Amino acid sequence: MVGSRYKDGRAGIDAELVRRLIRAQFPQWGDLPVRPVAVDGWDNRTYRLGDAMTVRLPTAAGYAPAVEKENRWLPVLAPSLPVPVPRILGQGVPGEGYPFGWSVRGWLEGESANRGPVDDLPGFAVSVAGFLLALQRIEAADGPSAGAHSFHRGAPPAFYDGETRAALAALAALAGLVDTGRAAAVWQAALAAGWQGSPVWFHGDIASGNLLVRDGKLAAVIDFGTSGVGDPACDLVIAWTMFSGESREAFRTAVGQDAAMWARARGWALWKALICLVEFLDRDPVTAAEHRRVLGEVLADHDLFG
Repeated sequence: MVGSRYKDGRAGIDAELVRRLIRAQFPQWGDLPVRPVAVDGWDNRTYRLGDAMTVRLPTAAGYAPAVEKENRWLPVLAPSLPVPVPRILGQGVPGEGYPFGWSVRGWLEGESANRGPVDDLPGFAVSVAGFLLALQRIEAADGPSAGAHSFHRGAPPAFYDGETRAALAALAALAGLVDTGRAAAVWQAALAAGWQGSPVWFHGDIASGNLLVRDGKLAAVIDFGTSGVGDPACDLVIAWTMFSGESREAFRTAVGQDAAMWARARGWALWKALICLVEFLDRDPVTAAEHRRVLGEVLADHDLFG
């Protein structure tokens, strides 16, 4: 597991458990080797199964609905998207002491964009915008409405008003760290910019770690656990977390959207950066500095466009 932040066995899940689950429920794959992926996420544990498959297991009850949702909807979304997304090969059920549903998926080649080289970042930004627009064009009438399953991505950012204001209050006590007055103005603008459109599909976590790169280009998009149908403003946060300068402008132009959408997007980015800055300020200065950087980018963007 070179490069992973987590040891095998986190959340009571390890390679031996995965082997037992596979042998019990998918005996046709029971002799294939099982090994942790090099870089694991938090909501789910992921293992390589042979060379062509992965096994994805939620780490807690709150994340279990996401896997079930992906099992249901990824096969529906995939044909209309410009790059591959995870292909569901098997749907596992609780067993061997493991209490949640899980899945077997096809392996997708590529490195996450926060680790692999991107040759042309503005061009990459345009590709990400194209993916989002294609996702938004998919028929959404029967899709899962934004709510608890999407951690309220796709819903009004007001759901996180309490968290945001608590973070602002905590940071206000640290004079000079963050311009909390400007940050509060960004948040207020996001709350005031209500969503007026018809609900569309959103991914919910368009971040560099969920974008796979191959030969310097966008090769696949993974982790639809927070996806759903609603307001796609949350999918624009990557404008400040990954893109800047020319690449941000390329993304902004390609993805379009009106001023209200961008105001809500700034709100989503602000909320996450604030709560993470508070969380990591004392125990992880490097991570805290990155969230402070995002805050600065969002405040400058609001000054320019808000």
